[in-house]
Order: sequence, then structure tokens, then C-alpha cells
Amino acid sequence: MTNCLWIGSATTLCLQWLVIHFIGGHPPPHWMALSSGLAIFGAAFMLSWAAELAQKDIPQALAIALLALIAVLPEYAVDMYFAWQAGKDPKYTAFAMANMTGANRLLIGVGWAAVVMTFWIKTGKKAIQLEPEHKIEIFYLLLATVYSFIIPFKGRLDLTDAVVFIGIFAFYMRAASKASHIEPELEGPPAMIEHRCGEGMRRCVTLLFFLFSGFTIFIAAEPFAEGLLATGRTFGIEEFILVQWLAPLASESPEFIVAILFALRLQPGTSMGALLSSKVNQWTLLIGMLPVVFAISAGRLGPMEMDQRQIEEMFLTAAQSLFAVAILANLSFSLGEAIVIFVLFSTQLFFPDPLFRFYYSFLYVALALGMVLLKKDARQGVLGLFDRAPRTEVVKSSE
Repeated sequence: MTNCLWIGSATTLCLQWLVIHFIGGHPPPHWMALSSGLAIFGAAFMLSWAAELAQKDIPQALAIALLALIAVLPEYAVDMYFAWQAGKDPKYTAFAMANMTGANRLLIGVGWAAVVMTFWIKTGKKAIQLEPEHKIEIFYLLLATVYSFIIPFKGRLDLTDAVVFIGIFAFYMRAASKASHIEPELEGPPAMIEHRCGEGMRRCVTLLFFLFSGFTIFIAAEPFAEGLLATGRTFGIEEFILVQWLAPLASESPEFIVAILFALRLQPGTSMGALLSSKVNQWTLLIGMLPVVFAISAGRLGPMEMDQRQIEEMFLTAAQSLFAVAILANLSFSLGEAIVIFVLFSTQLFFPDPLFRFYYSFLYVALALGMVLLKKDARQGVLGLFDRAPRTEVVKSSE
């Protein structure tokens, strides 16, 4: 019954926007943002269920690639809309950068921390241990992070950056496809569908989930983005803030909820593995696609020029990512480290002064360097990231 309620709720959230869209409704901006945002929220759940089901029917390498793309699809749709509009109106560049930096910082500052805290509340254990296979994600996150520090100094995001970031993503996918991969036992709605449906019906349901949720995200991305901007103008709220924090919440929340549920089921490694992979995807593929979409929309090969605010936000996001790599390098994530990550993320929201963005950025960098220099396990962990991971076969979980 609970699983049916989950599926029914997600479907209803999508349907309410589809009805508004097809009858030509034009609600006030704040209701349009809320309605379309809820549709994206529901569609994100359906995408995650479809992705889990798809692992039963497609080759391992393709499953990894597909899951990587699906993980960022809701966020990708909104951010690509802003990048497309930026090619026609430069003011949208700020919104594209705001959405991208907000999504990345929210994923670490809230998502990662929430998993550890949830696991501690459930079990009393103050640390999560990651499997050695996750060194792949941490290594490529490190590569992308080191390169990302170049962008604030250039003051623009161009096609050279796109080649580098998308290239890192491609190498990450290639490495992940060769690593050991534990096929997870399905939980929740996917498990119910697998048990109740035959192979043919399960594939039909999987395809239906993909098509329905993908179509919903496609038609909801633009009104959600524009609804947020109009809401800010109507109520005197800074548009940049709404785009940076509220937009990612709609697309990231389902992933956070699923990760927390895994932590409650005493599978914290699965939770952190999924969120870590999503961070790699958002910090490589998502950011790399922005200048590509911008150039196509603009009809020229020019870069996305960044103003001072965007430069500061990019630098802060890169610094947080570096600190996150330093924490996970030893394949352990403690409650104390989670609290530090959450406090640093949450407190910066109360200081709009640009100087504080630099203060927090340098604090992140100092903490990261301090951990590597002063903690032996962190230092060995970083050096260990450059060890070549062995190639192993797919391992299925026990029934």
C-alpha cells in the first residue's frame, strides 16, 4: 500500500502540471513556480525508480552511463534552459551560474551531511565507511575541482572548459564501467513492480516511467524557471537567490529523500555512493554543457562572461568541493566532518557581503590543505587516489 501511495503521489504531482499546461492555464507567477516545481519533484522520483528498474535489463556499462545522466536530468533541464536563454539575453548567464553553483553546494552541504546525521540517529555510529570502489568518483571529482579553480581567474566559461569537463566525465564513465559494480537489491516501488510484474510488463513500466517523467520535466522546466524569476520581481526577492537555492531544492530533494531512506535502512554506503556520483556528474557534465548550450543558442563560439558575483560564487563552490575531497579521501565520513560541512554551508547564507564569500572560500581551502598536511590518513588517501583501481566483475547482491 505504501509503495502504491508513493507512485500515486509522484504521478499526481506530474499530472497537476500537465493539466494546467494543456488547458492553457496561466496562474500567477508564484503558483506557476510552485506547480511546475512540484511536477519536477514528482518526475525526479519516477526517474529514480525507472533507473533502478533499468539495471535489470541493460548492460552494466550502459546502466552506469544512464544512471549518471538520470541523476542530473531534473537539475540539467532547468540549468540548460537558463544557459539557452543566456545565449539570447546575457542577463540569464547569472541565473545559469547561480543554479549550477547552488545545486553543487546544496548537494554537499545538505545531502552529504544529512546521510551521516541520519545514520548516526538510527544507529549511534559516528562514521560511514565507503567502499574502495568509490575512489574512482573521488579521484575524478578532484580532477574537476582542481581545474575549476581556473575559471574564476578567467572570468568566463567557454568551450575549452566544456571540452575539459566533459572529457573528465567521459573518462570517469569509462573508469566506472570497468570497476566492480554491486547490483543493488531493489527497494520500495521498484521492488514492488519487480515482484508483481513479469519481465515484459516490468520493461513496459520502466519505459513508461522514463517517458512520462522526462516529458513532464521537459514542459515544466521553462515555466518553473520563469516563474521563479517573476516571483522574485513580484515580491521584491533577489532573483539570484531564488534561482540558486529554491530551483535546486525541487530537483535535488527526491535524491536527498531516497539517500536518507537508504541510510535509515542501514545502507549508508549506498546513500553516499549515489550522492557522490551525482556530485561528480554535476561538477563535470552539467557545468561542461553550459557553454555548449550557450554557444548553440547564441549562434557563435563566444564564452559565457561572468560578473564579479558569479566569479565569487564559482570560487566558493570550487573551494567547498576541494574540502569535500579532502574529507572523503580516506574513504571515511564522520559525524563531526558532516557537522562542519553543514555549518559552513548554512552560515554563509546569512552573510550576503561579497567579502564573506572570499572568507568562506579561503577557509574551505585552508581546512582542505590542513587535513592533507596534518592528517596521515587523509594524506595517504589523496595519494591513494592515483593508484589504478583493479578491474573486477559485476557482483550481484544476495537474494
